[in-house]
Amino acid sequence: MKKRILVLAPHTDDGEFGCGGTIAKLIDDQAEVFYAAFSVCELSIPSHLPKNILEIEVKNATGVLGIKSENLKIFRYGVRNFENYRQQILDDLVGLRNEIEPDLILMPSPHDIHQDHCTIGLEGVRAFKQISILGYELPWNNLTFNTQSFVFLEEEHINKKIEALKCYQSQSDRVYANENFIRALAITRGTQIGVNFAEAFEVIRWIIQ
Repeated sequence: MKKRILVLAPHTDDGEFGCGGTIAKLIDDQAEVFYAAFSVCELSIPSHLPKNILEIEVKNATGVLGIKSENLKIFRYGVRNFENYRQQILDDLVGLRNEIEPDLILMPSPHDIHQDHCTIGLEGVRAFKQISILGYELPWNNLTFNTQSFVFLEEEHINKKIEALKCYQSQSDRVYANENFIRALAITRGTQIGVNFAEAFEVIRWIIQ
């Protein structure tokens, strides 16, 4: 079992949607989990909400999953503008690699079509090419997704994922931000491997020591 895990979230909530159950399970298994969010999406916040609402929500959500407050790293790149800052993002990723020394990276799938997610995915492979990497699933952004790796989850892990996502009240109008969808996807992935619940990942790089 990998023991030092770094989750790369282009935007706050991506990590929870993509691998929130796995995060909860890893922490239950005594892994040290770090979470790096690269944008708090201030330009996308409705005018009636505080501009820092997503920063507040990601702190609450990652706390629900069990991530230590000191293990949450927040960067402030402009939403939908990552491509213009590729080198700075790569530098930040290398800084995280040197600071955390992770043995597993969880990040968006290489088939994720969101422009910011693509940048994190491409620069993530460059920064962590000597480390195991799994790509998490965000079906609304994935044209295709190869279910190459599965993490078996207990219902308590799915419940924690749902509880964490409920912290994002500012995003509650998203069509995919509902408990039925989240639970159904976990059941679907679990069915593929003969268990009740699971999350699926694409294997980008897997290193066996």
